Amino acid sequence: MRVRVLYHDHCFDGAAAAAYFCRFLEEKFHPGAEFVFTGLAHKATELFEEGMFDGEENAIVDFKYSPDPRVTWWFDHHQSAFLQPEDAEHFERERSEKKMYDPGFRSCTNLIATVAREKWGFQAPDLAELLSWAEIIDGAQYPDAKAAVELAAPPLKLMTVIEGVRGSELVQQIIRWMQRRRLEEIAAEPAVEEVWGPLYRQHLESIEIIRRQAEARGGVVFFDLIGNDLEGYNKFIPYYLFPESLYTVSVSVSSFRTKVSVGSNPWAPVELTHNLASICERYGGGGHPRVGAISFEKGAVEEARRVAREIAGELSR
Repeated sequence: MRVRVLYHDHCFDGAAAAAYFCRFLEEKFHPGAEFVFTGLAHKATELFEEGMFDGEENAIVDFKYSPDPRVTWWFDHHQSAFLQPEDAEHFERERSEKKMYDPGFRSCTNLIATVAREKWGFQAPDLAELLSWAEIIDGAQYPDAKAAVELAAPPLKLMTVIEGVRGSELVQQIIRWMQRRRLEEIAAEPAVEEVWGPLYRQHLESIEIIRRQAEARGGVVFFDLIGNDLEGYNKFIPYYLFPESLYTVSVSVSSFRTKVSVGSNPWAPVELTHNLASICERYGGGGHPRVGAISFEKGAVEEARRVAREIAGELSR
């Protein structure tokens, strides 16, 4: 049995969800199955390519819905799970017990674990640590910004590697390790250590870049990273530097897109009322109520900057 697992790439919860799903599927349905992985990224162009669903079973975890009949499993928890209304209608019509959507879950890993336990009686006590850290990381359940930015815990080291490593090969090896090993052991692997060192130095540099670039007005921290050779950053840095801020809006560019990121302070001193996924959906993006993003074509820098300024203005009001 060949199982293709498509997961949200360069995302701790995406990797953890893929690992938990594989362990569940192998133990309850397909012992000895061959698992092959495809990392998916949000982008302005088509998300799913024709040749992606080439397994005897095809699963999508922690990513948008596809109505392709070759997809046999789907789990997601993002508010913006459907590319278009027709996809949501297809999901409702199909009513498959193997396709689950619930935006009430902090992590997709916990959604999979809950459904696997309640529907099929599957439990994996040795994966409790993986499940716990998926909740902490994807649900921003850190005690404070210091813990989220200083990265002292081994699972946060692993998160940084998953998010920052070039390509998907190491991420997919980590997914395989996650199925049966403790996170501290995985973080100590030489292949992980080799990537961690440069990424941590880059992380420290990114704190200083954001400190220099950021404008804090009306409770919103805005910064433009284009031209700084910095594709991504730890999204809690703005709240580490500006603890009284409520929201963050940033612009960055990667090898395949220009991105507007929109976030909210988990430790905000007042109640937050904006739904960031809904705001991003107006521009073709999406996410969760407390964090969202919009992907543009790589060359659409000025359009992305205009949208970012509009959103920052809306949030500051």
